[in-house]
Amino acid sequence: MKVVSGNFGREKVYFEAPRAERVPDEMQHFLNWLNENQPVDLIIKAMIAHLWFVTIHPFNDGNGRIARAILDMILAQSDQSKIRFYSLSNQIFKEHKYYNNIIEKTQKGNSEITAYLEWFLGCFEIALISSEQFLKGSLDKSLFWNTNHQSLNKRQIFVINYLYDNYDKEVGYLRTSSYAKLAKTSTDTALRDLQDLVAKGIAKEEDSGKKTNYLLISPKGLRIPKINTNQ
Repeated sequence: MKVVSGNFGREKVYFEAPRAERVPDEMQHFLNWLNENQPVDLIIKAMIAHLWFVTIHPFNDGNGRIARAILDMILAQSDQSKIRFYSLSNQIFKEHKYYNNIIEKTQKGNSEITAYLEWFLGCFEIALISSEQFLKGSLDKSLFWNTNHQSLNKRQIFVINYLYDNYDKEVGYLRTSSYAKLAKTSTDTALRDLQDLVAKGIAKEEDSGKKTNYLLISPKGLRIPKINTNQ
């Protein structure tokens, strides 16, 4: 099996899996290693197992999904918990282009996997940070709704929940225009909704000089929405 692109006669081979007759032996070797107790950190083992399986590439389709399942299984063993609040698989999906590049470079190399492990550990760190941010937002959201019992319309409820549910992301400034886009309403209605939130003590205005930004008044003192400081 080969992964190729380009016109006939000018194909570029990105990856060539082991020949079919080698796959059973390669898989047995992989499974023996997988089930052994090695003196290696389980997080590193999970990343090596992922690379090893996609390199053997035993199936015509679904190899990536199975490799991520193996990755998650070993990470669960490392965590020693049935509950995990981060998703490395989701982070890989977000960085799919870079993932494909590092996999290709490693498979075409000389069995040196340091760069691959460094990239994967970077993804792991980002997944942990993202999870921490999401949990902060989820806790604050619960406290927010337990604290605020004022009557709000459906648009206001939707936008507030959206901001909290995306707290692990940088969603930009909340302005009249962005509120109108999220709520699918006019800017006049958006302005009335936002001013109503301010009047009820649920949000506050922040003057940026040219436009007014709106922030929710967070029980834990978080900045909702989380704003990209590069904007």
